Amino acid sequence: MGFIHYIPIATALFAAFFFVEIFQHWRKSGYALHLGWWTLGIFFYGLGPITESINTIFGYSTVNYKAWYIFGAFLGAAPLAQGTVYLVLKRRVADMLSIALILVITAGAVAVILSPLKPVTEQYIKLSSKLFEWQFVRLMTPFINLYAFIFLVGGAIYSAVQYSKDSIDRSRFWGNILIATGALIPGIGGISAKFGFIEPLYISGLVGICCIHAGYQIIKAGSEPSIYPAQAHQE
Repeated sequence: MGFIHYIPIATALFAAFFFVEIFQHWRKSGYALHLGWWTLGIFFYGLGPITESINTIFGYSTVNYKAWYIFGAFLGAAPLAQGTVYLVLKRRVADMLSIALILVITAGAVAVILSPLKPVTEQYIKLSSKLFEWQFVRLMTPFINLYAFIFLVGGAIYSAVQYSKDSIDRSRFWGNILIATGALIPGIGGISAKFGFIEPLYISGLVGICCIHAGYQIIKAGSEPSIYPAQAHQE
């Protein structure tokens, strides 16, 4: 294993730092739902790299492999996207989407747990979704990823457009641009992983969470009020 295979360790450590930071924000906000989902999202974002780190240091195991897929493919971005859903949509609609998302992720996780795996003869391997005997498991991932893309990337871009109209304080504009970029970059790495090139996924995961954190910090430091009632009431 080369140096690049140890990058997920740095990603996991940074995610742990970010998690503590946003958890404290969530607690001070009175446990606002959008911040709760974002806190959960950062938690799961960090668990994916932890499973990658375990594979790098200790080698392959079936339990860690399946945990890697569940945390990365199903929970890597969806909870973050759901936080944006609670921010930009009506509460009733967001609740309904939460139920649907939880059901889909649960079904996918059960399928991953129950699926037999192809035999592995080496201790140290590159993690790949090709090991599943039930290949339909892989077909569930695009639906969750599309949902995450629409609401996490799309939601951040929509917010950036709304805040671009303010010529005095552009903090929320640039913050949302960074969040959209940070959410998009790991997706590019995920595409490369589907073709067997896992290293770009390691790099994109670290760059992605750094961009999201930077956007979060810029928004917190700015003086511009939020255009969303759910967020404005917590400031």
